[in-house]
Amino acid sequence: MNNKTSRIKRRRKLGIQLYFIFLVLLVLAITIITTGMIVFLFDKIFEIILPGFIVAAIMSVTISLIITAHLNRRLLSPIAKLSKSMELIADGKFDIHIETKSKIGEIRRIYNNFNIMARELRSTEVLQNDFISNVSHEIKTPISAIEGYAMLLQYSNLSDDEENEYLCKILFNTHRLSELVGNILLLSKLDNQTIQNQRVSYRLDEQVRKALLMLEQKWTEKETEFDVDMEKIVYLGHESLLLHVWTNLIDNAVKFGPKGGLVKIRLKRFDNIIRFEIEDNGSGISEEDAKHIFDRFYQSDSSHKDEGNGLGLALVKRIIDICGGNIELKSSKGLGSKFTVYLPVYDEDQK
Repeated sequence: MNNKTSRIKRRRKLGIQLYFIFLVLLVLAITIITTGMIVFLFDKIFEIILPGFIVAAIMSVTISLIITAHLNRRLLSPIAKLSKSMELIADGKFDIHIETKSKIGEIRRIYNNFNIMARELRSTEVLQNDFISNVSHEIKTPISAIEGYAMLLQYSNLSDDEENEYLCKILFNTHRLSELVGNILLLSKLDNQTIQNQRVSYRLDEQVRKALLMLEQKWTEKETEFDVDMEKIVYLGHESLLLHVWTNLIDNAVKFGPKGGLVKIRLKRFDNIIRFEIEDNGSGISEEDAKHIFDRFYQSDSSHKDEGNGLGLALVKRIIDICGGNIELKSSKGLGSKFTVYLPVYDEDQK
C-alpha cells in the first residue's frame, strides 16, 4: 500500500515537472520560429535587416508575459484563493468549502484535501463543544448535590439518622465526581496516546476474576448469580487498561440486570483470537440506543443515570481499539444484552 502511494506521488511530481518543461520548450520553440519569420519577412518585404537578438529578446518578453498571465490564471490564482481560505481556518472559521475550475489535477486534489480537512475540523469542533457542555453538566450535578447536603448539615436540630443520610449522600456524590474526573483524564490520555503502557504477559482469566472480586459488594447486594466458564489463557497485553474493560462490562451487567439475575461469562481462545463474552438477562437495549451505546456521555437507561456518567463504554471501546481488538453488542428490548470482545493474540517479540 505504501509503495503504491509512493508511486502515485512520484507520478504526480513528474507530471508537474513535465508540464513546466513543456512550457519552457514551447517558449523557446515559439521564440525561435517567430524570430526567424519576422527577420525573414522584414528582409523580403521591407528590405530591412533586423538584428536577430533584438527580435528574439522582444519576442521572449512578449511570450513570457503571455505565459505568466496563463500561469497566474491556472496556478497562482487558485493558490492565492487557497491561501486566503487557510488564513480563515487559522482564525478558527471551519465552515469553509472552496471550489476550483482548474484543469490541473494536483490543484484539484489540493482543494479536495483542503475541504476534507475543513470538514473534519468542523466535526471535531462540534464534538469538542458537545464534550465540554456534557462535562460541565455532569460535574455540576454532583457538586450541587454536595453543596445542598452540606448546607443541610449546618442545621443543629438534625437527628443522627438524618446526619448519617446526608453524609452518605455527600460521599456518594464525591465518589461520582472523582470517578467522572478520573474517566475524563483517562479518555484524554488515551485520545492523545500519552499512556505508555507496554504489553506484559499475564493470566487473562485471573484478571477477569480479579474484576469480579472488585465488584463483589455490588453483585452481593443485588443477589446476582454468575455462570462462569473461562479457559486458562496467558495473554500479552495492556494489563492495567484491560482491567478497566472487564470491570466496566461486569459492572454494567450487574447494574442493568434484575435483582437475583444471572450473568454469563465466557472466555475462550481460537487460534490467534481471544473471545470474551458477557451476557445478562436484564431489560436489554433498543436498536436505536444500541447505535449510540459507545458514544461519550450517552446513557440509554435514565433510571440508572445517578449510577454512572456515560463514559464507561466509551472507555471500553477506546481501550479495545488501542489493543487492536473489537467489541460487539447483541441486544433486544426485554431480552437482555450480550457484549463480545475480540482480542488479537500477540507474541513476545511484538511487545
